[in-house]
Amino acid sequence: MNRAAFYKTVRAKLGSLDQSQVDGFETILNAIAGQPLSYQAYMLATTWHETADTMQPIKEKGSNEYLRNQYDITGRRPDTAKAYGNVNPGDGIRYCGRGYVMNTWYTNYAKADAALAKAGILKQGELLANPDLAMRHDVAAFIMLAGMLGGWFSGKRLSSYLPAKGTATRAQYIAARRIINIQDKADLIEDYAQIFERALRDAGILE
Repeated sequence: MNRAAFYKTVRAKLGSLDQSQVDGFETILNAIAGQPLSYQAYMLATTWHETADTMQPIKEKGSNEYLRNQYDITGRRPDTAKAYGNVNPGDGIRYCGRGYVMNTWYTNYAKADAALAKAGILKQGELLANPDLAMRHDVAAFIMLAGMLGGWFSGKRLSSYLPAKGTATRAQYIAARRIINIQDKADLIEDYAQIFERALRDAGILE
């Protein structure tokens, strides 16, 4: 992959990049290498959007009271909290959203924990014991990739919407937002995906 060509196109479309953004791109590009062109483009677009253009792992915004109300068994949605594995008081704060995409709820942390252990990145149980490890670049990139491939975040996966070869259509990229968050900002993220697809193709990735 011609990284210089990739960054030239990205900068032409999205503006200058600081070193932390480049570092984030490097982490993501290394993690997603070998995936189909449309998958790579959409993962980059999703990360760009979800991290507010920083390309750095982020933690969900909000006070502890907000997180408790949103995700905890003692909050406003106890049945939803139970359904997603947050069965103990405090789980709503403990297992709030973190990463390049928001990995949220005990069940998703448990999936990630098992996958990370299998990949040899963390020890079994390490992420569950210390959820802030989801903010570590390599961990965040792995969760983003595995989650979008495996349908962890919404039950939908990249293969549900995007082609395994060649470019994706506008409609396909818009529909792919269901992997993360129904259709919230789907048009905007589609625009980003088209930019990143172009950058990847300029860098020599054609399929």
